[in-house]
Amino acid sequence: MAATLTVWKFDTVHGAEGALGLLQRMQKEELITINDAAYVYWTEGRKKPKTQQLRSLAGAGALGGSFWGLLFGLIFFVPLLGMAMGAAMGALMGSMSDVGIDDSFVRQVREQVTPGTSALFVMASNVVVDKVLDEFKQTGATLLSTNLSNEQEAKLREAFADTE
Repeated sequence: MAATLTVWKFDTVHGAEGALGLLQRMQKEELITINDAAYVYWTEGRKKPKTQQLRSLAGAGALGGSFWGLLFGLIFFVPLLGMAMGAAMGALMGSMSDVGIDDSFVRQVREQVTPGTSALFVMASNVVVDKVLDEFKQTGATLLSTNLSNEQEAKLREAFADTE
């Protein structure tokens, strides 16, 4: 089961949170299988966004907080840490690219998710693409995504398996 990590960017702080109902409805209608999800919202005047993992939507194969923490750290918090963390973060970024999340994806998300916006991150499979795209298009969201192969998804699950 190949998964897709999709990022939907909203031009408002509450846009991603507002789209959760839409995501739940599409899952109930079997237009998408949500393996895991999280969102960020970045209030104007703040140095960094707030993050929230969506445990209520996550499937049995959820990646867990360690994956989202690392991904959000690479995207939003590393630039704040400066050069002192550069070498360690370079190694982590290398391991993320092994699972299909590369520098260009991180850079693209970092450049587009800024103060006053929000983003919904969804690890999904079995997506009825045209219907899901149509539903999200109506929210005004901008789509950024990276596809993961079966092998990359397996590596991700192995690396970030929740031990709870």
